[in-house]
Amino acid sequence: MRVVVTGMGVLCSVAPDVPSFTDALREGRCGIVPMPDPGDGGPRLAAPVRDFCFSEAASAFEAGRVALRVAHRSPEPLQMDLVTAMQAFEDAGLHRSAPPADRLGLVVSGHNLSSGYVHDLHPKYEDNPAHLPARFALHFMDTDRVGTVSQVLGIKGEGYTVGGASASGNVGLVNGSRLVESGAVDACLVVGAMTDMSPMEKRGLATIGAVAGADTEDPEQAGCRPFDEHHEGFVAGQGAACVVLENEESARSRGARILAELAGYDLKLSGTSMPEPDEDGEARVMANAMTMAGIGPDDIDYVNAHATATPRGDEIEVLALRRALGQAFGKPWVNSTKGLVGHCMCAAGVVEAVATIIQMRHDFVHPNLNLNRPINYDCRFVPDTAQPARIGHALSNSFGFGGFNTSVVLRRADG
Repeated sequence: MRVVVTGMGVLCSVAPDVPSFTDALREGRCGIVPMPDPGDGGPRLAAPVRDFCFSEAASAFEAGRVALRVAHRSPEPLQMDLVTAMQAFEDAGLHRSAPPADRLGLVVSGHNLSSGYVHDLHPKYEDNPAHLPARFALHFMDTDRVGTVSQVLGIKGEGYTVGGASASGNVGLVNGSRLVESGAVDACLVVGAMTDMSPMEKRGLATIGAVAGADTEDPEQAGCRPFDEHHEGFVAGQGAACVVLENEESARSRGARILAELAGYDLKLSGTSMPEPDEDGEARVMANAMTMAGIGPDDIDYVNAHATATPRGDEIEVLALRRALGQAFGKPWVNSTKGLVGHCMCAAGVVEAVATIIQMRHDFVHPNLNLNRPINYDCRFVPDTAQPARIGHALSNSFGFGGFNTSVVLRRADG
């Protein structure tokens, strides 16, 4: 059974929706900015979403009135997730024609999503525990994202949350595709959920040397530099995204527009609790995803790399690409969306799937910013301006702390 993408939604530091995201990618617009010194040695760079207004955003959708009633007091990250889900739902035409409610599924990609919300409420709790919001017992749980989105959009098929650290988005795509392939649902929304980190978590990532701009006296001189010799770590970005996966028969029976096909995927563990990247595991999932899609390395035209701009992570991913692609290494364009929007954490895989499909549909590859001295001159890194490209097949990689290795193959809709 072919699994196709029929709808997309996105909200991040450079764009509030898919059309704006398309322009931002083509222009190489960067949402990373210096932030006030947190005073604890934590990150001083971020890619925040600015000027978000839930009431204005929700009112653009048919389900907006229900969304405002159900989620008007929800934490803002959940509201952002909901907006992207409504974008994708309407982009897929599910508000006009849809399978029965119990044939619609929902997978929310992410875990430990609300630590910032809990941290911000702690002073109120210490002052008087009775001052906690009445719905706090629901809002602090990751499953609140499932419940809220399903209520607003009337989804009554299978649904759950999945987690895989920074690979969570791709883990969600894999699980959503399996629900459709198995016949459990006809269509499934996969939401890459906004990760609301607490200051303690941000400081913890700085402590292990994973982030850029920590402990620097001049954060404006720091930056996110995937694949550059001067890369020093990732920059956290706020972001949420959603894709609608659907079996091809259902999509065609509804007259839905097919944006791409999710043609292959793989998810494997490295058998470790550490953040160390694994060349063998990364190469293996890329090779297996291509095999599932029925293609070879010569068929890959573009790689949306995990590429967080951590030195060890970038270097291992290039080595893994060389192993997976063999003699075709150097043929496909390679870039990192994280250089533009930061690392959207649990949502990253879905945000980057949307970015990949946009580039595939509009025949370009977006720039790699701050790439002045590449770590490898054989790899075909996109330069600092967008390039024309016809993409028939693309790999989109996501890897996570704790040994999560994932890769998906996206196929052009007319390919």
